[in-house]
Amino acid sequence: MRPPRRLRGLSRTTLRRGFQGLVALSVLPIASMTWAWLASSGHRVVAEPDGRWTAQVPVMPAALVLGAGLTGDRPSALLRGRLDLAVGLYRAGRVRALLLSGDNSRSQYDEPTAMRDYLVARGVPAGRIALDYAGFDTWDSCVRARQIFGASRLVVVTQAFHLPRAVALCRAAGIDAYGVGDDSSRYWPFETLVFGARELPAAAKGVLDALVLRSGPRFLGPRETTLDRALAS
Repeated sequence: MRPPRRLRGLSRTTLRRGFQGLVALSVLPIASMTWAWLASSGHRVVAEPDGRWTAQVPVMPAALVLGAGLTGDRPSALLRGRLDLAVGLYRAGRVRALLLSGDNSRSQYDEPTAMRDYLVARGVPAGRIALDYAGFDTWDSCVRARQIFGASRLVVVTQAFHLPRAVALCRAAGIDAYGVGDDSSRYWPFETLVFGARELPAAAKGVLDALVLRSGPRFLGPRETTLDRALAS
């Protein structure tokens, strides 16, 4: 079979390299997910409805709760699941403070403040909460937690489908991280499917950021002491 006309002018070397590039692009996401699973193995747990999962989480100074979007000015369904786990960790005495990392890139969209208001309404003292307004993605949140907020040990709180990547990236950022994941597939199956499908390309980006490029966050800024004060309060 003759190649399509638009490819006939290309040399065999060019075609071979193009094919090799396509293969590499298809393998990278799978390899990246494999790395995330292996790097986070033994450092994560999926929360069960009975609440006994808290006993499996090591005692850490703080929990890092990653943003998951807003509905209007309130946490989305998936984000509420993460915040409820954070409440459970705090009440069980597994953490003393909560670092809420989300997007506040524009004045009309303030994810960390909405997260804080949700937690305070459920009994978490405002003085035990620190806010990171520049957690634009998982890698940024992890790097900023380490470099800006000075966290060296923490529990990462997210959804189960995101858990391996989140823990692996925080550990790659120099944090002794353990992760807790909300099994959102039990009550938000469609949203879980949509967001879970993003994990393959997101894992590939995470590997490039953490292992290949060693990228800095989109915004670094000066050292913050709000987490230190929350831990000391």
